[in-house]
Amino acid sequence: MGSFLDNLLAGFTQLETGMPIMALLVASLWLLQCLNWMMRYKLNMLGIYPRHPFGLIGIAFSPLLHQDFRHLFLNSIPLFILLSFIFVYGPQTLIQLTIVIVLLSGLGIWFFGRRGIHIGASALVMGYFGFILAVAIKTQNPLAIIIAVVCLFYLGSLIGSLFPTRDRTSWEGHLAGFLAGIAYVFF
Repeated sequence: MGSFLDNLLAGFTQLETGMPIMALLVASLWLLQCLNWMMRYKLNMLGIYPRHPFGLIGIAFSPLLHQDFRHLFLNSIPLFILLSFIFVYGPQTLIQLTIVIVLLSGLGIWFFGRRGIHIGASALVMGYFGFILAVAIKTQNPLAIIIAVVCLFYLGSLIGSLFPTRDRTSWEGHLAGFLAGIAYVFF
């Protein structure tokens, strides 16, 4: 029992340390969105164009770009929550996981996405969500299970975005991100 409490306290310490960093990351997305808005969303051309060579550039930039302020708002809340929980596993894990999700989900969108520009942090959000669920299943660590249950309770509706629902929603990106987060844990 002492080990669980030690892990819980260490997790809360990491969470407390990470909150300002996570807030800064999300705030930077809002600043970029303001710049993009002032440029009449011209930066969105740096999104992922599936199966076009120029679209490969979008793999790095698409998580930073959003269609409008509503799109960013809908990504900001789960992004902040999931980033904070993942920071419990340490900044090194967060950095590595982010790189893996951006690369794998970006390639997944590039190879299998529908025609059009794919932008937004949704693939990253879904990758973080997949990671949290996979860690709980693989490790069966009590803290990881608690984090996964909290995420499922508050963000469980994200699972619905893994399937085609609306024409303008990149469910391919959501699915690719989710699978990338799981792949990070198991591979």
